[in-house]
Amino acid sequence: MKLKKYIAEFIGTAVLVILGCGTAMLVGCDAANGGGYILTALAFGLVIVAMAYSIGNISGCHINPAVSLGVLISGGMNFADFIGYIISQCLGAFAGSGVLYLIFKLGNVTDMTGGFGANGLAGVNGSAASGFVVEVVLTCVFVTAILGVTSKKANHGSFGGLVIGLTLTLVHILGIGLTGTSVNPARSIGPAVFALINGNSDPIKALWVFILAPLVGAALAALIYKFLESGKAEEK
Repeated sequence: MKLKKYIAEFIGTAVLVILGCGTAMLVGCDAANGGGYILTALAFGLVIVAMAYSIGNISGCHINPAVSLGVLISGGMNFADFIGYIISQCLGAFAGSGVLYLIFKLGNVTDMTGGFGANGLAGVNGSAASGFVVEVVLTCVFVTAILGVTSKKANHGSFGGLVIGLTLTLVHILGIGLTGTSVNPARSIGPAVFALINGNSDPIKALWVFILAPLVGAALAALIYKFLESGKAEEK
């Protein structure tokens, strides 16, 4: 059963990168050109909706190391599964980026992002500190929403996946113009590596921001949510 969870996380993360980063590569994500900007935000959000209802009942559809960390801190999974999930997610991101590499290189399709949809700091004028804050805040919002929707005390019926997908769309609407919106270390690692393979080293230089900041944001979200939820229990 654990193997099936890991396979589901691999598939889900690969699909996220293919459809999310692939859309960004195809239409661009420049805030001054609103069409591509909104399409990219919607692509990432809709992938989460699709995957939540596809593999959510198998693995929980984390497809994001930051989400898995939030769930771990909240007591929703053990450390062994946490490691398994992260490995599966990163491998899925590499696989998804590899598929994009084949599509865009074989088809000679122009990558409008110039880096396989990888994240960067151009929107914050190269400031790692500013980018770090952006990613911490956006990830905290995203993971808090996930923890709330998936809580055993929540009563959202079958709408949980939709809420999570819309939340990811929301954080992308702000974040794309600033950092490209990571909130997901695996989603950042895969495209950055393939951008490097393609001769663009810029995404690798800032990659540490998009690995560390989402993990910090997720940890904060888990601690905040645990505090709020415990307070709610005490009121009852």
